[in-house]
Amino acid sequence: MNLYSPQTMVFVRNIVLFLFLILFQNCNPTYKVFKIETFSEEKNVNCIIEIPAGTSKKIELDKTSKKFAVDVRNGKERIIEYLPYPGNYGFIASTYSNRDEGGDGDPLDVLVLCESLKTGTILETKPIAMLRLLDNGEEDFKVICIPSDRKLQTVSAETFTEFSEKYPSAIEIIEMWFINYNPSDRVKIIGWSDEKEALLEIQKLSIPLKN
Repeated sequence: MNLYSPQTMVFVRNIVLFLFLILFQNCNPTYKVFKIETFSEEKNVNCIIEIPAGTSKKIELDKTSKKFAVDVRNGKERIIEYLPYPGNYGFIASTYSNRDEGGDGDPLDVLVLCESLKTGTILETKPIAMLRLLDNGEEDFKVICIPSDRKLQTVSAETFTEFSEKYPSAIEIIEMWFINYNPSDRVKIIGWSDEKEALLEIQKLSIPLKN
């Protein structure tokens, strides 16, 4: 066998490209984000964290570059000129809120209540409530979740009833924050939904992954 024949060189090149692709997939922190189902094998809800709790930068997963970056508006990075995020903000994996049905054209938003998590964290959670907002005339729902891992939980409530009874001030804080954090948006509260309605909304907006 001629090690330097054109056929051998093409074969080697293809093997190198294949190995590079595998390495890229394993090393790229955002690659896994697009391969995550809405629900885990344990029937928990998979969430992708964009903005760590206590952060003021509006970090988003850019749809074009597929990288986490601070959102830019009018040539400037978006910095929240208000109190920082009261929880870990991001979206629920493999969901889509259709504009044709009154949504905002984005994945379903989530606020995970626990200690600060790094951008890009993929976390299994349990929904306990859903805040329903009207943002500039568009429905904008925020699912409130806690980590399914008890070691990460800082809120001891697994239903909206428990949450509202044990942490009424937390509900007020979340409402006030979403109403006031962006003065350029006209935000109104429609109301709260319990964990069952939140789960139904997640199921409704869940989309199957493409092979």
